[in-house]
Amino acid sequence: MDITVQLDSEQRQVELFGPTDSYLRMLRKAFDIQVTVRGVNLIISGDKDNAEAAAEAVDRMQKHLIRHGQIKESDVKAIINRSDNAPPSSNGTAIRVFSGKKLIEPATRGQLAYIETMIKNDITFCVGPAGTGKTYLAVAVAVSMLKRREIRKIVLARPAVEAGEKLGFLPGDIQAKVNPYLRPLFDALEDMMDFAQMKKFTELDIIEVIPLAFMRGRTLNEAVIICDEAQNTSPMQMLMMLTRLGHGSKMMITGDVTQIDLHSGQKSGMIEAMQTLKKIPGIGTAELMREDIVRHKLVQNIVQAYREKGEEAGNL
Repeated sequence: MDITVQLDSEQRQVELFGPTDSYLRMLRKAFDIQVTVRGVNLIISGDKDNAEAAAEAVDRMQKHLIRHGQIKESDVKAIINRSDNAPPSSNGTAIRVFSGKKLIEPATRGQLAYIETMIKNDITFCVGPAGTGKTYLAVAVAVSMLKRREIRKIVLARPAVEAGEKLGFLPGDIQAKVNPYLRPLFDALEDMMDFAQMKKFTELDIIEVIPLAFMRGRTLNEAVIICDEAQNTSPMQMLMMLTRLGHGSKMMITGDVTQIDLHSGQKSGMIEAMQTLKKIPGIGTAELMREDIVRHKLVQNIVQAYREKGEEAGNL
């Protein structure tokens, strides 16, 4: 089977193909295919499944090059390694955000299912280890809905659970004290719009990034509400959070239930809510796995090593 992939431009082929075509050789070896270049067309020949997987990998390589301005050997290896776990087609779930050429797509089947769950349901619980895109994809969906004017507001909340250092001991006013807890949410936003736009939206209260405690007593209509690190909520905090949902709103609850920082013996509100609400229509659950980690490849190995250590301790 032959598949033709149209390249972005002839001028960038040297970067895309790698030094002395080394990236093309990596594709040939990984997918057992043949590659022919004719102008701006890359022709991939081989078994149907292998050719399609290779074409998908080339498409991801091109997108990476456009977004980051360069592509390294480690990037190509990561793209090839993800191919077996990639969604069959993610064009329907590509997320457009405010940042110029930024187009956010699911990188794995688990991420694809997560996006589909958020679109389908008004409340979505998502659990998974670090690096799987739980928060990032939730923020992306929220920003995309704001861009399309489907909502009027984004509220990003996070419990300020202390890990060895009391809030009162930190310097500055209350905003300065809680900013370290909210930094991951700001990081995701900064990747999807320029700083001036983010600052404007924040000043106009279109985007709020606040500690969970500040949510009490509010009803949020036509908004996307994201509760990050929700494994560190108490049952009462989670109930308070869930009941903020107003008309025309969506809520995403994200967390890693293997990293609970609550006091010993205190039950996680996220775990309790998922168990209690699992049969209610309109509430969806997505679970991301180690295979969905899209950070540095070592993160997968680190997560697995700690998981195995925990299992060994449980068997003692």
